[in-house]
Amino acid sequence: MSPQDALRLQQLEDQQAARVCISHYMRLCDRLDSIETVQAIGALFSEGACWQGLGEPYATRLGKHQGRAAIVAMMAGYVRQPAHFAMNAHFLCSEALYHEADGELHGRWLMLQTSAFTAGGAHLNAAEIKIIFRREADEMTIHHFTTRNLFSRPVSHWHATDALPVPDKNQTVEDEQE
Repeated sequence: MSPQDALRLQQLEDQQAARVCISHYMRLCDRLDSIETVQAIGALFSEGACWQGLGEPYATRLGKHQGRAAIVAMMAGYVRQPAHFAMNAHFLCSEALYHEADGELHGRWLMLQTSAFTAGGAHLNAAEIKIIFRREADEMTIHHFTTRNLFSRPVSHWHATDALPVPDKNQTVEDEQE
């Protein structure tokens, strides 16, 4: 294998590892229910990582946390009884992964977060996530995580008891066309 092919292969492997890392991070954030979950989140960050909210309201409400220990402490603030989130789901889309000339791996996603709170209420947030990844101890880690609010609004509730429309199992396409 040529050096160029080896580099391209490593870059592709790094990009896939970054996808797995951010997916794992979001899945863990969806269930912030224990210190073990928070520690698993911390393990996804490099030792000197930075987690940062940008723009308003994120810069003020979420702040900037420098170092793995500070990130773990921030995430631990969400673990309480009763749980802060009754339901939380993150959706990532519009992915862009690219290597800078210096070899640093950057990622950008649009994120939709749907949350219902144990204290009552529900919220819909959209944000732009940008991440610089680093390989540490042969694992892809998050080195600099930023989130910038695109919109945020309360919603009445997430889970409605209304009947979910599904096709009648006994009805055929011919019956529908009549």
